[in-house]
Amino acid sequence: IKEHGSIRKAAHALGIPRSTLQYRLKREDGLEQETEGVIPEGYRAKGTSTLYSADGSVKLQWVKTQIDPERMAAIMDAMREEFAATITPCVPVLYEPRDTEADLLTTYILTDYHAGMFAWHEESGADWDIKIAEEGLIRYFTRAASLSPNSETAILANIGDMLHYDGMLPVTPASKHVLDADTRFQKLVRVVIRALRHAVSILLDKHKHVHIIMSQGNHDEASSAWLRECFAEFYADEQRVTVDTRPDPYYCYEHGLTSLFFHHGHRKRIGSIDAVFASKFRQVFGRTKYSYGHMGHLHHSEVKETSLMVLEQHRTLAAPDAYASSGGWLSGRSACAITYSKDYGELSRVTIPWEMLKI
Repeated sequence: IKEHGSIRKAAHALGIPRSTLQYRLKREDGLEQETEGVIPEGYRAKGTSTLYSADGSVKLQWVKTQIDPERMAAIMDAMREEFAATITPCVPVLYEPRDTEADLLTTYILTDYHAGMFAWHEESGADWDIKIAEEGLIRYFTRAASLSPNSETAILANIGDMLHYDGMLPVTPASKHVLDADTRFQKLVRVVIRALRHAVSILLDKHKHVHIIMSQGNHDEASSAWLRECFAEFYADEQRVTVDTRPDPYYCYEHGLTSLFFHHGHRKRIGSIDAVFASKFRQVFGRTKYSYGHMGHLHHSEVKETSLMVLEQHRTLAAPDAYASSGGWLSGRSACAITYSKDYGELSRVTIPWEMLKI
């Protein structure tokens, strides 16, 4: 209305009738007055239901609310800042591995790990709980690091859904589907941080520089954010560790003539994501000759080579839950560590099947 000078002109610009805009204005003003001081922080009113008595006075009223995305985002930003401010950075490791090859980079792929998920072998074919998840993660990094070349640089690439659920309630963030959960959320947070810190220590014993990517997934949109900030703050004084704190769910790393791109796969699928990577990281893509995109989300492997890059969708190490098993969405369980050259792109890879971890 301020922009166009009148309700009629504003309604025309919005493509709605003048009466509709007038109704919405009155409704919003009325709701703000009726619900002031009642709605919890991070929510907004979307309507009320009122029960009137015989004399016309209000007897009961129900306030219907919905999440206010902008306010909720601001609350999450404040929480992340406060959370990071309480962390004492680690003491830098004086020991540094020798005889590493400066030309090489090894990317340790971990996707859809779903720590905090519960699976029962009689129902889904394999067991999975928080204890199995922690032991499996540490054994994967130990085994993959021992079998990989002595690359100077390592990327810990968590490509999303590290946590099975994203808060006190075991539901998916967007659809609110009820999930099979193993444990309490605070215990899950504690275990995931502890296991990933152990993984970073394993990689620091092997490589001179470790770069950490904590991709956003559809199961852990908020948790991926605090993981990024937590690890960035904890390793703030460790010059051998860098953390990508990019809030946009697309990530990139440049290694000589090789460029690596990462996205969980919940926003874009393998058939169209190459153009998104090239567009979002235009300068990096232009400087490099060999480009590779890594994704997860669907739990099974697929490789697609386009005119822009090689795209790979990765398997998970996690067991299927009851939902996946009953729906027939099954795949092998493995994770890989891929080694790249600055000058020639991918050189080798180590694939670790779940059976190799013997849990």
